[in-house]
Amino acid sequence: MTPHFNLTNIGYTVADQRILHDITLTVMPGEFITLAGPSGSGKSTLLRLLATLLTPTTGTITYNGQPQAHYDKITYRREVSYCFQQPSLFGETVADNLRFPFEIRKLPFDQTQAEQALANVALAPTMLAKPIISLSGGEKQRVALVRNLLFAPKVLLLDEITTGLDVDTKTIIHTLIAKLNAEGITIVAITHDESEIQAAHRLLHLTAGTLEAKHDK
Repeated sequence: MTPHFNLTNIGYTVADQRILHDITLTVMPGEFITLAGPSGSGKSTLLRLLATLLTPTTGTITYNGQPQAHYDKITYRREVSYCFQQPSLFGETVADNLRFPFEIRKLPFDQTQAEQALANVALAPTMLAKPIISLSGGEKQRVALVRNLLFAPKVLLLDEITTGLDVDTKTIIHTLIAKLNAEGITIVAITHDESEIQAAHRLLHLTAGTLEAKHDK
């Protein structure tokens, strides 16, 4: 089986500050990998390299056996979807955000599909008409996640998306992510949450920009 990602001797440096050093990692299809480590250890940088939001200073990244740079970025990001820690919503309503994945694919908006996606994160169909400015933090995060998942990616990159959320909202998101992984979507997630670390399928620790020993759970 071809790995989704092969990272070989990856380094990333900004203004003479070394953020990542000598990262070598293989991510297989269907894996659920959790990245943990102290703040400033390079976790988000590594995730953004996988998402093509950054380019390595040294080393190589391949996706499905081909150099990452060979892919058209729009096509790549439809397959490798990145969820930010702070959800970034736009427009005036939830519907404005959920129309976007259809618009970039030149498809008509499917309201039934959007409503079902909202139901998957315990949000009512009436949420479509709700103004963005009236959403709670947990609602914003769920809407952002739904927007990423209306068209299922092959890989989902999650950058501490449950930080600051209440227990009920975390449970909803954990349940959805577990379901997606069971359906074959590869997950790479950053967390500081101890319960998420304990539940990790495969746990990787980053310290000072270097991967420590890998722990298979």
